[in-house]
Amino acid sequence: MKYGFLALLGVVSVSHASIDLHANEQPLPVTADRAAIAKIPQGYKFVEPGTLTVAISALNSPPLALLASDNRTRIGSDPDIARLLAGSLGLKLKLVPTAWEDWPLGISSGRYDVALVNIAVTEQRKEKFDFATYRVDSLAFSVKSTSDVQSIKGAEDLSGKKVIVGSGTNQERILLGWNEENKKAGREPALPVYLTDDASGNLYLQSGRADVFFGPQSVSAYKEALTGKTRVVGLGPKKAYVATTTKKGNELVYALQAALDGAIQRGEYQNVLARWGEQGEGVERSEVNPPGITY
Repeated sequence: MKYGFLALLGVVSVSHASIDLHANEQPLPVTADRAAIAKIPQGYKFVEPGTLTVAISALNSPPLALLASDNRTRIGSDPDIARLLAGSLGLKLKLVPTAWEDWPLGISSGRYDVALVNIAVTEQRKEKFDFATYRVDSLAFSVKSTSDVQSIKGAEDLSGKKVIVGSGTNQERILLGWNEENKKAGREPALPVYLTDDASGNLYLQSGRADVFFGPQSVSAYKEALTGKTRVVGLGPKKAYVATTTKKGNELVYALQAALDGAIQRGEYQNVLARWGEQGEGVERSEVNPPGITY
């Protein structure tokens, strides 16, 4: 599925809200926040002076990230959150499309100031990175619309099925844990299918090369509303905080937290979630390094 094609489809209904992709190509207004600016660490050196360099997903994963109709501009809820952060902090914004596998090294080595790649807080990740929360993430199981699968609630429901997951993700860890449950119960485990792009995932489901897609609920709901070729048949067993991600100990996280809290108070944050159908995933305030998801 081509990026531009998605952007040309117009209005999509997700989570009982209409998403107007044409309107969403226009940046939302952002207010510079003096309190947040004052929290930028004095000794912090941005990758580019005066600019917030943010890693975002290189994949086409609407509503989180996609290309606009010009096939160049990145839009989606994560790019909008990035614009909210940069604008609140009085900075320019540079978005860097990044593969999921590359963001940890990119943050650690100083290639990016911030990563916004739908990153969930985990205890393991907190050892190397600082987090400021901006969404509550649910995972979902989706299948081809004509699939015989009607419901997925636990390990037994995935026994023997081919399940698309991303390597190194929370959903992979959940799936592998359920596989151990199935083995102990004498049931056939699921077969993980590792793919790195959304188009391949769609093709695998529709062709029968995979039975289930396990990924972010917002992405699954968007796909179902967009084409009707898939449907959500269950939610993952855990929810997790999704957060801005920065290098551990550089103190930038507190400026990001303040920027998010200010945007929440002004209603600018709510406007971002609303135009991407993510109202149900909002937070009342940003937390720094909250308890991470455990397995």
